[in-house]
Amino acid sequence: MNPIIEFKHVSFRYQDDGPHVLKDVSFAIKENESVAIIGHNGSGKSTIAKLMNGLLFPQEGEIWVNNERLTEESVWTIRHHVGMVFQNPDNQFVGATVQDDVAFGMENRGIPRHEMQVRIQDALSAVKMKEYLLTEPHRLSGGQKQRVAIAGVIAISPKVLILDEATVMLDPSGRKEIMETINQLTTEAQLSLISITHDLYEVTQVDRVIVLNEGQIWTIGTPREVLQNGRELQAIGLDVPFITALANDLADYGIVLEKEPFTTEEMLEELWTYHSKT
Repeated sequence: MNPIIEFKHVSFRYQDDGPHVLKDVSFAIKENESVAIIGHNGSGKSTIAKLMNGLLFPQEGEIWVNNERLTEESVWTIRHHVGMVFQNPDNQFVGATVQDDVAFGMENRGIPRHEMQVRIQDALSAVKMKEYLLTEPHRLSGGQKQRVAIAGVIAISPKVLILDEATVMLDPSGRKEIMETINQLTTEAQLSLISITHDLYEVTQVDRVIVLNEGQIWTIGTPREVLQNGRELQAIGLDVPFITALANDLADYGIVLEKEPFTTEEMLEELWTYHSKT
């Protein structure tokens, strides 16, 4: 598949004489691919998200979105292809009601009113918020607000959906519900999903993981490939799933499993295999 987003030797710093937040970063994200970008605080994750959407521009290197290079001249075209959901949905609300808020992005793009009405209904139905059409956003719960923010992005029909720590303010149950909704939406609409996250559940649900450390690419791989490096991830300040940590602890006690488990079911199977052989 063709890359929908490509970073080519991108470097960025917020001040001309300041340290680099990103240094010589290169990667490509394919059409319809889901990718998680993880790293310790200050590793450059959110900066990458803002560069993808043209909120920032690199000092060095090139960024390509949908086969078009990001420049000050092309940024408005590129933003038509990229939708972003931030961690605090209150920062995205501009309308007096839910339907007004979902309509805002479409109004900026000049979408005809009759089409907007259809898209509002479809987007809110997709995130299970249709009955809140005329509700004032401040009356919604945190999870409901995030669903409306997602609906507003989905309504503009982007090719790429970026979640910048979009579930960090939700409880574990709310995070899981939101991610299940997003995974369903991106599959049905054939969107590329980029999740900037600390949440380990989100990491296990994507096609690939990009790990950043001190502004550079530390590794790229499938969730299983990346999470197998549990001790190395912890050494650069990242958490690992409970199953990965448990496998490491068992190894310290001499219980070395044949295969690195990734899920609870795999852990039970590996423990049973180990027990059968001892």
